[in-house]
Amino acid sequence: MAMQSVWYYTDIPKDVVDIIERDLIEKFDVSMKDSRLHGDALNKDKRNSKNTWIPSHYWISGFLWHYVERANRENFLYDLRCIDGESMQYTRYGKGMFYGWHNDAGLSTQYKPVANGNRMEGLGQDFVNENIEMVRKLSFSMQLSHPDDYEGGNVQLLDEAGKSYITPRQRGTIVLFDSRTQHRVLKVTKGVRKSIVGWTVGPRWK
Repeated sequence: MAMQSVWYYTDIPKDVVDIIERDLIEKFDVSMKDSRLHGDALNKDKRNSKNTWIPSHYWISGFLWHYVERANRENFLYDLRCIDGESMQYTRYGKGMFYGWHNDAGLSTQYKPVANGNRMEGLGQDFVNENIEMVRKLSFSMQLSHPDDYEGGNVQLLDEAGKSYITPRQRGTIVLFDSRTQHRVLKVTKGVRKSIVGWTVGPRWK
């Protein structure tokens, strides 16, 4: 479904979601730690959850990038380059956990290899990393938990008019929205909610 500031897809087969969740449990659950705010600050009054990082070269990142490109093509038409920080978060919200109102917008430093003269005459060039400032443009999440596995924990967004709405809870749902959108995860009152979240970046807004 497409709207002004949000796009979501709910038809990923159950077997695919099972494979993704099983793989994350086996390889990433052990590295779960307290979630931190942007800038590495720990503040459980603002954000109380667990998370770990999934490298962007991991196969799940490539799977989700397909939907990022599709959503962008169908709804946003932003100039996107890559996943921010070359990684995504695998998150877990247990009973009493939440994430308060926030947006994901902000600068991100990416690196681009640029030629720096000849390494040896006739044998190519050296390359160095050049810092390039990017901004977060689209945020995305994938719902891993079945809605019957937990209570509360809804993802709530504010649209351009300040009206709030809840994103779909269906397992496997992928949601994308403008990173400047205010949103939050309501407190989980029972069970556990798990998801994958990430951000895409592109050149500064013009």
